[in-house]
Amino acid sequence: MPVSLPPALELSLDLLRCPTCRTRPLRPGRGALRCPAGHTFDIARHGYAGLLTGTRATSGDDAAMVRARERFLSTGAYAPIREVGARLAAGAVSEQAAVVDVGCGTGYYLAGVLDQLPGARGLGLDTSVRALRSAARAHARAAAVAWDVFRPLPLADGAADAVLNVFAPRNPAEFHRVLRPAGRLIVIRPTGRHLAELRGRLPSVVTVDPAKEQRLHRALDPFFEAAVTEQVEYPAHLSGLDALNLVAMTPSARHVSRADLDDGRFLPDQVTVSVLATAYQPR
Repeated sequence: MPVSLPPALELSLDLLRCPTCRTRPLRPGRGALRCPAGHTFDIARHGYAGLLTGTRATSGDDAAMVRARERFLSTGAYAPIREVGARLAAGAVSEQAAVVDVGCGTGYYLAGVLDQLPGARGLGLDTSVRALRSAARAHARAAAVAWDVFRPLPLADGAADAVLNVFAPRNPAEFHRVLRPAGRLIVIRPTGRHLAELRGRLPSVVTVDPAKEQRLHRALDPFFEAAVTEQVEYPAHLSGLDALNLVAMTPSARHVSRADLDDGRFLPDQVTVSVLATAYQPR
């Protein structure tokens, strides 16, 4: 039985373009999206659209990482990060904005922006099929699409009022192309102090490259100018299960041994959450 077009996807359908043709719009038909040239893309029964073509992206969260992320985020430990992203986005665009979250994960941060903008619609892009299942139901006005940030985005030129990028890879040239001239790019990334206590206990946890901030500015500078930056830093108290989920929801899960995780002595009961959030305007 064909899957019907999810209401949230219908809201944002005009933003999308055929990833094969690059310029033609997509229209719904019999459980799929189709362009006038006949290229067809399935709508999964979980509610997201699969636009990826050719070789599948190998990155992306697996099922265990997504479950751990959902459990951890449900504690509210990262709520201040969600709030600063929503505030920066909502302060720069109208309530009827189109918000695109590139590397949306489970849709947690996109939902926060949409809560601040009652008339806005959201579109989340991610490579992880498991994460997209959650993103497709994260908010009534948030659609989800399978896509790889390192490829040209399947979006029309100037389609977005705001692009959200939280703890995710970036494609500055494409962000610039899909943003309207008065739009904003919101980038949230960790500082060197982020989760320092975790790295102190588990040396195999992925660290933040000290040169990362320099590389970010170098990559974005040809396309964007920073309008405002806020630092969010606070202690987060963790139960043993919270700490386990925090490790398991990140790429560090692939480097930490099961024995380390099973031994509670290696997990802190408090970590420093430290991020920078910047709103950029297109040049």
